[in-house]
Amino acid sequence: MHTTKTHIVPKLHTPIRLQDYGVGIFDAALTKSALKKVLKKNSVTVNGMVATSATFINGGECISLSIDEEHLPKKTLALQLKVLFEDDHLAVIHKPAGILVSGNRFKTITNALVRNLKKSTLTDATKPQPVHRLDFETTGVLLVGKTSSSIRALNKLFEYKNIKKTYYAVTIGKMDCEGEISTDIDDKTSLSKYILSQTVPSKRFSTLSLVQLEPHTGRQHQLRRHLSHIAHPILGDKVYGMEPLILNGKGLYLHAYSLRFIHPFTQEKLYIKDDLPKRFENIFEDKINALTTDS
Repeated sequence: MHTTKTHIVPKLHTPIRLQDYGVGIFDAALTKSALKKVLKKNSVTVNGMVATSATFINGGECISLSIDEEHLPKKTLALQLKVLFEDDHLAVIHKPAGILVSGNRFKTITNALVRNLKKSTLTDATKPQPVHRLDFETTGVLLVGKTSSSIRALNKLFEYKNIKKTYYAVTIGKMDCEGEISTDIDDKTSLSKYILSQTVPSKRFSTLSLVQLEPHTGRQHQLRRHLSHIAHPILGDKVYGMEPLILNGKGLYLHAYSLRFIHPFTQEKLYIKDDLPKRFENIFEDKINALTTDS
């Protein structure tokens, strides 16, 4: 059975391609990749005409999406999430370890957001949507859009590298005080920078290091692959770790610590952090105490 959803475009100052405007206006096309899929299936029309990714939107059009009901999003997930920041436009939540941000499974952060966030009062409110990803085992800050315009604006901030992301990881071995790691990942240039925060001796691993990480590109598993590339894999990394130095049963010691960006609608300078997990504190207690008191 098919269902059709419609959206009336408000007045726009400048024309915009549908592939950019259409992200987030329908629950079945909350991401750029999902929008591309429904466009390829000729499921989207603009004023009754089949649309493509190259279709321009000028304002006032009626955009329609027809889709099989079986492809509509599943029911919401009852999973309590810690909300670090929220307004009518966007939110930042703590992502726990052991759950996907999105995907075909029912147990995802995306399916839990509706129960954890307040519904936006703005006219283009939509189902809350994460605008970036964290790995299954990674913990930390996750940015979410709550309106169609916010999802588009936040995607643009990431595209133009106007969001600064800081991570912390526990790595195996004694690292240099600071450095850059640059390699090709999937035939694309990638760059990460790191600063050593603290080292402690370890009976099993000789030395463990707490490092602050700043990715300057967004390749898949970039930080994990980069640290493995310089022979300092992240503690608990079963994919990029080195035998016999793989720690089982404790999870991945990688945490998305903070986001820094200018709010695209209020122009407020936002710095949102998520304190390091207690398992980090068990290794680096003095440094963790200092981090949790910064601002």
